[in-house]
Amino acid sequence: MTKWEYATVPLLVHATKQILDTWGEDGWELVQVVPGPNPEQLVAYLKREKQ
Repeated sequence: MTKWEYATVPLLVHATKQILDTWGEDGWELVQVVPGPNPEQLVAYLKREKQ
């Protein structure tokens, strides 16, 4: 059975691609993006298989 670990990451609107690319290089897969605590921020939910 596959086991997963999860992370929540604040995304800055002006650096979204850079942030997601960095996490993606470490094996994280984007699951969902939701509004953050203020209008200029989003929160990304990511997952990757546990080693």
